[in-house]
Amino acid sequence: MDPKLPALAERLKTPPEHYSYLKHRAQTARQIILPVVLSALALIGMTVWVSFATFQQGGDVGRWAAISTIWVILPMLIAGLITLAILGGLIYLMARLLKALPYYTGVAQDYVFIARGYIIRGADLAVKPILVLNGWLQTAKTFLERITP
Repeated sequence: MDPKLPALAERLKTPPEHYSYLKHRAQTARQIILPVVLSALALIGMTVWVSFATFQQGGDVGRWAAISTIWVILPMLIAGLITLAILGGLIYLMARLLKALPYYTGVAQDYVFIARGYIIRGADLAVKPILVLNGWLQTAKTFLERITP
């Protein structure tokens, strides 16, 4: 007798009753759906309130336009202040770095000059056997050219 798993359609009809799944369902309702619904209701309420306050007899449309402009500009203003603070910090750090930089670049140049000597010496040592062999071959070739008529 071969036990069979229920078909996919049957499994999808009945969600699992695990503790983690039930907890996830409760958290979804409390942490996702509830804030979205409350935010939407608050936005609709503010829209209705502003509409009544603006379009009633004697409503001041210019004042509400100014308030709306402030709310539109406020996020850009905050982003600009954050960008300004970051830029100021980078300028300060660059000024400090430029004060210390000449000493450290001099040290780096000294180490590069020392490394240059080692690199040249290592390259010469690596090529020396080939140059000696080429010299011997050239000497032999020249000697054989003089002997053969």
